[in-house]
Amino acid sequence: MENPILSANKDVMNSVPLNHLLSDSEQNLLNLSSNIVEFSKRDTIIKQNSRASHILYINSGLVKLSKEMRKGKSLMLNIEGAGKFIGLNSAFGTDTYHYSITAIESTKVSFIDSKVFKEIIAQNGNLGLELIFQISRNNNIMTDRLSSLLYKQLPGRVADIIIYFSEVIYKSESFVFPLTRQELAELAGTTKESIIRTLSEFKHDKIIDMDRNAITVLSPKIINTLSRLG
Repeated sequence: MENPILSANKDVMNSVPLNHLLSDSEQNLLNLSSNIVEFSKRDTIIKQNSRASHILYINSGLVKLSKEMRKGKSLMLNIEGAGKFIGLNSAFGTDTYHYSITAIESTKVSFIDSKVFKEIIAQNGNLGLELIFQISRNNNIMTDRLSSLLYKQLPGRVADIIIYFSEVIYKSESFVFPLTRQELAELAGTTKESIIRTLSEFKHDKIIDMDRNAITVLSPKIINTLSRLG
């Protein structure tokens, strides 16, 4: 019978899509220096300003990335789901995580030792290139988020959120927001009252149907127009 710890570690890189870029020895090295942790909804996975000792890979579930601001306020930077790496910028650029990571539903995360990962990248150009693509993608998402917060009116920002959950996270015009109204407000850079009012206006105008957190996009064309025009 296999050692249960080693057996669990074997699942780490088997679940990561970059596995095909690794040699057998590289896979074994990562498996021995990684582990999978399961988190419940609302659990803190990473605390802002903690040491960036690991790269995280989301095996399943959803997490939110939040920047803790002054006076207890928080700005939600992004939502990430299964199949995504988190912490690449922190692990390769600084010594600490610049944001907190919290599970917004039951989530399984692979913690990959960043030191070992860097050693492998130094010898594996194909893996390094793929990670550059992912870092570039993350930077583009953050740039788009910043542009949305700075230059779009609230209906455009709310439309962006609906599009992201509909097209990127759930790939369906009907879904359930996994966030509270306060968290949606943090994601939109507004107040709880404003997000509730805007969603109600969307429902009144028959752009969406809404029953508590359950959303159905009735007019994707209008949602995309609001997003584009801001």
